[in-house]
Amino acid sequence: MQKFMILILIMFFLYISSVNSDPFPAVPALYVFGDSLFDNGNNNLLPTLAKADFSPYGMNFDGGATGRFTDGKTIPDFIAEFLGLPFSPPYLSMRSSPKLTGLNFASASCGILPETGNYLGKCLNFAEQIDSFNNTIKPELPKHYKTSSEVSDYLSKSLFVIAIGSNDYINNYLDPGLYDTSKHYDPLSFARLLIGNLSLQFQRLYKLGARKVIMFEIGHIGCIPSVTRQFSHSGQCVEDVNQLAVIFNDELATMLKNLTSTLKDSEFILGQGHMLSYDAIINPSNYGLEDSSNPCCITWANGTSACIPGLAPCKDPEKHYFWDGYHLTEAVYKVIGTRCINGTVCVPKNIKDLVQI
Repeated sequence: MQKFMILILIMFFLYISSVNSDPFPAVPALYVFGDSLFDNGNNNLLPTLAKADFSPYGMNFDGGATGRFTDGKTIPDFIAEFLGLPFSPPYLSMRSSPKLTGLNFASASCGILPETGNYLGKCLNFAEQIDSFNNTIKPELPKHYKTSSEVSDYLSKSLFVIAIGSNDYINNYLDPGLYDTSKHYDPLSFARLLIGNLSLQFQRLYKLGARKVIMFEIGHIGCIPSVTRQFSHSGQCVEDVNQLAVIFNDELATMLKNLTSTLKDSEFILGQGHMLSYDAIINPSNYGLEDSSNPCCITWANGTSACIPGLAPCKDPEKHYFWDGYHLTEAVYKVIGTRCINGTVCVPKNIKDLVQI
């Protein structure tokens, strides 16, 4: 009986230890930058046509149409859940001192170049997003940390997640009626223009204290309904357009490796979502999907644009790849996010490994 009681006590203390222990070092904050793939409400507060603050957007999200351009959660939401952090609130929604668990600066329709997407109205380009981080967070940190070393430690442990660049093609290079970039740059030259600008902004983030940065590739822009239907491809991907993304992603991978090797203690991680997403389009059943060419919601302009407010979408968005003419469903974002966290989408380290550094 005594041995049995001792065994029970040992098991009890082992259980308490497992409950109270955190298998990962603390990640104090998640900072999010980018475009409509990551925007969770900033554009709600800007004078722009690029908004998602109405149903059926957010139909599967607790809180409804918050400004996320999908039916539910986005990749940063899944990352925040894994880290045990609250969802990073939209930067423009803050009415008091920001909590130091993260902010979301992403802005729909914007890109790397300052002129991208401006025909739709005001948005925050990548440089402006970093300006906002600098003006909002940096002045706040000395109020919470006594020394510069503590501030540096906080920033170096925080995670910076970015998805930007697709609009520089969709809302710029591929729209010669509004922009003349395609007349002045061939695909490789344009990609290098974008990567050069992006590299400068990443170096700014590094100087501001960021050390763990995840940048996602541009997706299969030649497969989105907005493109396939405009090119009359009957849902088939436009491979010439996809090739633009491939060129950008190749240059991006090289640039991130160079930054990691030259900037001390930095980890610039590549989110390789392009091939995973493309495979899900070509082989949807492997991912539990049934439709990988049509938007789930009813959109303006024959499936090539945003959802029409108030109209009921498809009954099963979890079986659809595309939510509207541009964006993906929560089901697809979950696959990408999960495989970045503990799979091989994010290289050379996934998030599970990155947070242990």
